[in-house]
Amino acid sequence: MSAQAGRGLPHLAAAIGGRGSGDPVAPADLAALAGLAERGMLDFVTLGDAFGDSLGDTFGGSGLGAGPGPGSGALSVLSVLAGLAPRTRRIGLVPTLTAAQADPLRLPETAAALDRVSGGRAGWVLEVPGGRPEAGPARLPRPPRGGPVAVVDVTDPHVRALAAAHADVALVGAATPESAEAVREELRERAAAHGRDPEALRVLAALAVDLGGGEGAARPDHGGGGPRGGRGQGRPLYRGGPVDLAELIGCWHRVGAVDGFHITPVEPHRDLERFVNGTVALLQHRGLFRTFYPGGTLREHLGLERHAAVVRHRVVGGSV
Repeated sequence: MSAQAGRGLPHLAAAIGGRGSGDPVAPADLAALAGLAERGMLDFVTLGDAFGDSLGDTFGGSGLGAGPGPGSGALSVLSVLAGLAPRTRRIGLVPTLTAAQADPLRLPETAAALDRVSGGRAGWVLEVPGGRPEAGPARLPRPPRGGPVAVVDVTDPHVRALAAAHADVALVGAATPESAEAVREELRERAAAHGRDPEALRVLAALAVDLGGGEGAARPDHGGGGPRGGRGQGRPLYRGGPVDLAELIGCWHRVGAVDGFHITPVEPHRDLERFVNGTVALLQHRGLFRTFYPGGTLREHLGLERHAAVVRHRVVGGSV
């Protein structure tokens, strides 16, 4: 098995705050989880603003401490990730910010601050509630181009116009490769209509994973391990073993359905460990995932710096 010619290797990312049915992650454990993901060479980790609702400046000294009032949970998460920056070296640090909870006017400023603290490893996942005109594209400011990576959850079709125009990465909850590929093609077509190069947009399948089965086969009622149903936030659920998950990732990427996966572990400690040491290790053994980081910034991990360099060359020096 090998990566599809010309498409490169898949991108992989993971949530570390815990959204599944397991015990919530203690703040002190986040550094260990981020370090585990970094050892697996994942592109980035995400942490949701709901995690920060009851947090203060957990690590201290970040300069991004939260205060009371709307969006304080989002600012707490930014503070936590800023505290993780010196505890990690390469992995991207990406807060999940809900437009309904965070102050849109402060998002670019705080995301840019995290990018400075982390040395170019920051991004932000913006979840836009469906059917909210006040949270539309005109009301969602972005960091400067070339700054933090802009990630948008596009599971809700109403958000896809925003993602096609502005996002660097799009997340989509899809239970089949066919449905994921349809969304990817829609986004690429819309991006081209906005004058963007479709190759500058990464589309990742958003998937909750339960690897409690260890190395055993996936449960029969889950169709050989394929994603089934919604689990909240539009994430279908995969339940099975690390080997079967590696097969799924390789298959979806090989047929061009997605550019990678963003996983949400049901049991963060157990499932992330099995994902990194089982699924990712197998993908690396098969030549389907990197064994070293290509650079020091999140844009470099995602291949976005290469795209920007090509654009600059075309503008300054003519066609390539």
